Amino acid sequence: MGSVQTAFWVVALLVLLAVAFDFMNGFHDAANSIATVVSTGVLKPHQAIVFASFFNVVAIAVFQLNVASTIGKGIVLPGVVDHHVVFGALIGAMFWNIVTWWYGIPSSSSHALIGGIVGAVIAKAGAGSLVAAGVLKTVLFIFLSPLLGFLLGSLLMVLVANICRHTSPLRVDNLFRRLQLVSAGLYSLGHGGNDAQKTIGIIWMLLIATGYANAGDKMPPSWVIWCCYLAIGLGTMFGGWRIVKTMGQRITKLKPVGGFCAEAGGAITLFLATALGVPVSTTHTITGAIVGVGSVRRASAVRWGVAGNIVWAWIFTIPASAFVAGVFYWVGVLIFA
Repeated sequence: MGSVQTAFWVVALLVLLAVAFDFMNGFHDAANSIATVVSTGVLKPHQAIVFASFFNVVAIAVFQLNVASTIGKGIVLPGVVDHHVVFGALIGAMFWNIVTWWYGIPSSSSHALIGGIVGAVIAKAGAGSLVAAGVLKTVLFIFLSPLLGFLLGSLLMVLVANICRHTSPLRVDNLFRRLQLVSAGLYSLGHGGNDAQKTIGIIWMLLIATGYANAGDKMPPSWVIWCCYLAIGLGTMFGGWRIVKTMGQRITKLKPVGGFCAEAGGAITLFLATALGVPVSTTHTITGAIVGVGSVRRASAVRWGVAGNIVWAWIFTIPASAFVAGVFYWVGVLIFA
């Protein structure tokens, strides 16, 4: 009985740690949802936060759990994951989130988590324990999601410019101030739908590994789903103001029409990725869309140095979080021996 009780509290502690990561994900990525709508002046910061948080949680009724299935069952071979792996993965991801939040760098919580899982699994059982298809699909979308965001954002900007070419700038501005509420809501919906499922997936992975859920289950327990969606919504409510400035002001100056095109392009990308079960980075997606919108006006409208620093953060995210996760896998072995 004692060992079972100890195992239960270890699992409970790791579930709480995962929910804390989910909260941090919302906190860290709040800028992705609200930066454009705040920087264009359509909503005040506190209004935008509540708005984004609401749609983060509403996503629970919109999306199937395809991303959660990828994380929970599609990255690591069955039987490899244990509570030590989950502990290392979460600490690795949280470490990288804190570092990038502190320096105001919009990195990816999603890829920090993937890197954490990869690093902890390699520390335990080697690279052969990873599911190559699942890892490669995720890595591929590191490049595809910002490119797709860039393409859609720039195409929408060109389309809107042609449609509104005979309309007065004031009328265009007023129209897209209203439309930006729609695009911001859709983007926040996509953000909640994709990102909350990543934490659902890792908790599901933990429960399967420790015998509290069956590998054959098609859905994780409902309490896991609700906890993760509510946690990311609350995290968004607390905001990540250091990153808002980078996303909304430093890459390029946005007007409501540009904000609408960036958010709409980003939302389409997130909806597509979530339907395919791919855990993409909302940060990469919206950054690509913002750069695409800015480059339509003229290449010099984009501060490429800032964008370049963001790209370097993307490159280092998976190896940095993987390294920390590998170290903390062994720390977990000592703590939870």
